[in-house]
Amino acid sequence: MIKNLKLLRSKKGISQQFLAEVLGVSQQSINKYENHNIEPDISTLSRLAEYFHTSIDYLVGHTEIDHVIEPVAHHDLNKLESSLIDGFRKLDPPEQESILLIIENYNKNRSG
Repeated sequence: MIKNLKLLRSKKGISQQFLAEVLGVSQQSINKYENHNIEPDISTLSRLAEYFHTSIDYLVGHTEIDHVIEPVAHHDLNKLESSLIDGFRKLDPPEQESILLIIENYNKNRSG
């Protein structure tokens, strides 16, 4: 079952036919994936996750994290640090890049 496929496709504003062409499958297959009639093979699931910049776990409904799940390092964070990370994750990539540049600038000024 691909629980979030229709949602992702709708958010991106693409048709079943367009997605089928991108993946190299039939429009009927996309329809069946969305309506839980059939399940794609792992290769197709992987291509779907890559196309939508998400994880297979999100596609099939095993997590609510809708972005690519990256390896993380364990850190003991205080409330402020945790709040900063939560806020950072809500930003789009250009906004995140701006924040990173600000941090680099502050750190560079402290070093030199």
